Amino acid sequence: MRVNVIGGGIIGLTIAWECRRRGHDVTVTDPSPQRAASQVAAGMLAPVGEAYFGEEALTALLIEAARQWPAFVDALGEDVGYRTEGTLQIGLTADDVRELSRLWRYQESLGCTVERVVPQDIEPLLSPRARGVRVRSDHQVDPRRVVSALARSVTIWPEPVEADLTVVAAGCGSAQWGLPVRPVKGVLLRLRGPVGLSHVIRGAADGQAVYLVPRDDGEVIVGATSEERTDFAAGAGAVRDLLRAATDLVPDLAEHALAETCVGHRPGTPDNAPIVGRLDEKTLVATGHYRHGVLAAPLTAMAIADLVDGKPLPPLWHSFSPGRFS
Repeated sequence: MRVNVIGGGIIGLTIAWECRRRGHDVTVTDPSPQRAASQVAAGMLAPVGEAYFGEEALTALLIEAARQWPAFVDALGEDVGYRTEGTLQIGLTADDVRELSRLWRYQESLGCTVERVVPQDIEPLLSPRARGVRVRSDHQVDPRRVVSALARSVTIWPEPVEADLTVVAAGCGSAQWGLPVRPVKGVLLRLRGPVGLSHVIRGAADGQAVYLVPRDDGEVIVGATSEERTDFAAGAGAVRDLLRAATDLVPDLAEHALAETCVGHRPGTPDNAPIVGRLDEKTLVATGHYRHGVLAAPLTAMAIADLVDGKPLPPLWHSFSPGRFS
């Protein structure tokens, strides 16, 4: 079957890759794939850290998505920065820890494993004020490496081509198909310095939420703000708040170089959950993944490829159909 995937971000490329693996003739359409949100994403594979109140169906989906990543990395056959050291969830003040404790209890109520630890025993560079837990199952990957590996396996065209089926995976651009997808602006920083951290750090410093994602070359990703805006300007206040929270958690980061300031737009939906399913006889959709696009990409690709093959969506996806907003 001829399949045209509209969208050259990690969702669209993974769908194209999976469909090609199943023997379909696939092209990808995107006039500016370098603007995809996945080029800015930090790459946390953190279904437990992203388990929030009232999102039980989404959490179940993301936990299953995380299970697909080892096999996906093996199938890609390239070094994409997949790391399994785990994540520390950290607070500095009593208020930070009190708020996080509510979240930890909720995560445990869902059956997630949250381990009480002395954070400095695991990451000595952390502030002596840091208190928190370790989530061994929350991992990370480098989205830029993943996208580069996927892009080498597909053909990307600037304009749509004739196909038997079209898959709309255009992120924020999916609104052109009448889908309720909006851009949620995020500022993210890339620091460079000596290799020091091994775990992802998710935390709060005096109420400011922040995450730190260390790469194996000494880069540390610091993110990310969240604003209902469409511009690409990195505001001085946003950069200040991220740097202050990061250096409060890990004081040695003050000696790192600010190598890059990134701005992207997450594709949000009214319930901030993905839209995956069939729009009509010739159109499928996989969009609106908000902050979960990297984590959900392999599982999303399998679901869409099943639809292309004429199979039904697995039950995990039933809560995320396009029809729920009708």
